[in-house]
Amino acid sequence: MAQSPLPPVKGVRLASVPAGLQDWQRDDLLLVEIDKGAAVSAVFTQNPFAAAPVVVAREHLRRGRIRALLVNAGNANAATGAHGLEDARACCAAVAETLAVRPEQVLPFSTGVIGEHLPLQKLLDAIPPAAAQLCQRGWDCAAQAILTTDTRAKTANRTLEINGEQVTVTGIAKGAGMIQPNMATMLAYVATDAAIAQSLLDTLAKEAVGASFNRICVDGDTSTNDACVLIATGAAGGPDITPGDAGYRALRQAITEVHIALAQAIVQDGEGASKFVTVQVTEAKSPEEALAVAFAVGRSPLVKTALYASDPNWGRLVMAIGNGIRGGLDTRRVHISLDEVAVVEAGSRAPGYREAQGAAVFAKAAFTIHIALGRGHCSEHIWTCDFSHGYVTINAEYRS
Repeated sequence: MAQSPLPPVKGVRLASVPAGLQDWQRDDLLLVEIDKGAAVSAVFTQNPFAAAPVVVAREHLRRGRIRALLVNAGNANAATGAHGLEDARACCAAVAETLAVRPEQVLPFSTGVIGEHLPLQKLLDAIPPAAAQLCQRGWDCAAQAILTTDTRAKTANRTLEINGEQVTVTGIAKGAGMIQPNMATMLAYVATDAAIAQSLLDTLAKEAVGASFNRICVDGDTSTNDACVLIATGAAGGPDITPGDAGYRALRQAITEVHIALAQAIVQDGEGASKFVTVQVTEAKSPEEALAVAFAVGRSPLVKTALYASDPNWGRLVMAIGNGIRGGLDTRRVHISLDEVAVVEAGSRAPGYREAQGAAVFAKAAFTIHIALGRGHCSEHIWTCDFSHGYVTINAEYRS
């Protein structure tokens, strides 16, 4: 069954075109125009080697209302020095001239190979044709244009009614490798036509990213280019939605659900991945400890290769748990189960556990590793995937 087109968001127009940034026959440049008066928030990578477009986008967000986004695939414009910053700013200036806005009202984004300069003229030449094609129903093509090693587009949407008006939340993302907070090698763009004040939108963006993109792991590497943008145009009508309004909780949930769906889609499309695994940690001293243990398990190459082999080598799980703990751990209080199968009880093999039970769970396409630390009352979870021969091949041949 064909997937339905993504519903448009009033106040957002998109267009994607082929700029020829790599040796491929596809759209690789996305232009997004945003209505005047919209609120725009963004969360970026914490990698100190932040790419030139990240540096410029941060600067522009601090300076005023954002009116446009420009996204290119195939070249990260990272580790490119002053030249890279000049290129990112030149792209913003070109978009500004085309759309009759100011350069600081444009946010640039790039994804692809690190350490190479942008083929700037190709980008500049592609901007006017993209501007000529801007339309509200450009979301599906946009989702395809931003991909790199992804095998499929990542899209999500929710619709709801607030104060008698239909409100839409639509999002797209890319990412398949170099995935680990903060945030992952990923780009994500989510928009709603609800009216949300800038300060509240900033809060919602951080909350949604914390519940989604900062809980995924493919290989444990944090990219130079990560960015997640949340847009609220207000074009659906009505006053700004505030936490005291009846529809606020539903809108907050819809925004978070779209972020989570996109984040999970990235893990499911992890480079070479065949398993989607939730790591749930309970009975931790703090949320931070629970997340540290979950990520220690979720990014362990030994655990991830066992997942791929459908080998329930639970010794690798206890090893990884120990690596995630800071301070003493009473291992006699640790319990581990795979879905409903108890594997470790009181720090050692569960008396009733049989290898075939664990193998049956590990053979599933999706399952949960439950870890109880016996140290407190805090719980957290992440989503991860396996390491396969495909991951090595994709990354060994990435520039070939």
